[in-house]
Amino acid sequence: MKHFIMKLAAVAVALPMLATDLAAVELGDDGLHKTPWMRETFKDLREDLEEANSEGKRLVLFFEQRGCIYCTKMHTEVFPRPEVSSYIEEHYFVVQMNLYGDVEVTDFDGETLPEKDMARKWGVLFTPTILFLPEEVAEGAAATQAAVATMPGAFGPGTTLDMFTWVAEKRYLLDNGEDFQRYHARRIAERNNGSAD
Repeated sequence: MKHFIMKLAAVAVALPMLATDLAAVELGDDGLHKTPWMRETFKDLREDLEEANSEGKRLVLFFEQRGCIYCTKMHTEVFPRPEVSSYIEEHYFVVQMNLYGDVEVTDFDGETLPEKDMARKWGVLFTPTILFLPEEVAEGAAATQAAVATMPGAFGPGTTLDMFTWVAEKRYLLDNGEDFQRYHARRIAERNNGSAD
């Protein structure tokens, strides 16, 4: 009985904090979550890439949809973590895309389509999906052809931070055999040993 009362007290303390976190997540008129580091652009990817490069940041396309419980998880459990949010804000130029949206997007290859049709063109099937772009994209290439990595789905803070770090450090270009899975495993071991930053 004592353990039950202690657990009940812990839940009572945690509920207001959870409610505060959920209330702090802003939803736009489109029903998508908004963060201070997401950019409002005309969704012309060549222009967005140019602007990202001028700021010394990497361009990211972040697909979400209204009512996505996994997007909500990312916005309430992962992105509020200071180490994740500050890293993204410092290193990335994030453009939000609506999986079922009608806003026109101009791909690197020059094709202009509504967000929902561009998602279909790129093979984006679920949310969240995050596409990481290089600093230079060849003429005629579509965003998915140019992407250096794709983060398909909601992950915890460690995996999310490791993916953003792996891309920012251009580890996908290294020939040392440390693909993302090996890099992530090493980072987990470092965190468990207290040696990761």
